Amino acid sequence: MSGQQRIALFIDGANLYATTKTLGFDIDYKRLLKEFQGRGTLVRAFYYTALVEDQEYSSIRPLIDWLDYNGYRVVTKPTKEFVDSAGRRKVKGNMDIELAIDALELAPYIDHMVLFSGDGDFRSLVEALQRRGVRVSVVSTVTTQPPMVADELRRQADEFLDLSQLASRIGRDPSDRPQRVMGENGDRPDRSRPPQPRNGALESRYGIRQPQDDDLEA
Repeated sequence: MSGQQRIALFIDGANLYATTKTLGFDIDYKRLLKEFQGRGTLVRAFYYTALVEDQEYSSIRPLIDWLDYNGYRVVTKPTKEFVDSAGRRKVKGNMDIELAIDALELAPYIDHMVLFSGDGDFRSLVEALQRRGVRVSVVSTVTTQPPMVADELRRQADEFLDLSQLASRIGRDPSDRPQRVMGENGDRPDRSRPPQPRNGALESRYGIRQPQDDDLEA
C-alpha cells in the first residue's frame, strides 16, 4: 500500500461487534485508528450504529461518546420496533443506507475504502466505488463456521482482510479495563476537532475543504 493513498474507514458497528464476539476478542479503537493511519492518509473513520431511544441506559453509549471525541465520525439513528406476522416484537436498526450515501459522496476524495462488515448487501456499493476508481478492502472473517462474510462481498472486494489476523494489532488486551469516556487520570478525553470548513454541505459533513476563489488566484 502506498503511504500517499487517502483512506476512509466505514465501520458497520453491529456487524463488527457480532464478528469480534464470535472470534472472542474486543476491538481497541485507538489501536485500530493508528493501524490505518500508518497505511496512508486517513481522511475519515466512520462508525455506524442504531440506538434504542427509550432505554434509560444503553451499554453502547460510553463507546459512542469515546469514539465521537477521539477521531471517529459517529453516525446513529433510532431503532424502530414492529410486530411481525407471527405477533413477535422485533427491533430494526439497519444503517446500510447511511453508510452507502456517505461512501458515495466521499468517493471523489479518497483512494481506498476499508469496509468493516460482512453484509452481502454491500456488494453493490463496493462495485459502485470501484467504478469510481476507489480500491475497496473488506474486513471480516472466514475462520468461523459459518463465515461471517458473505461470499459475494468477499469476491467483489479488491482485498479481503481477515479480522482474526488483525486481532494482534487492533485487539484490546484482556487485562485492560474497558475504554471509558473519562480518561485514566479522571480528565475528559481530547475533544479537539479538525478546523471547521468554510462552507458547503460536503465540507460541513466530512470536513473536506473545497477550493476557494482566492486559492485559484494564488
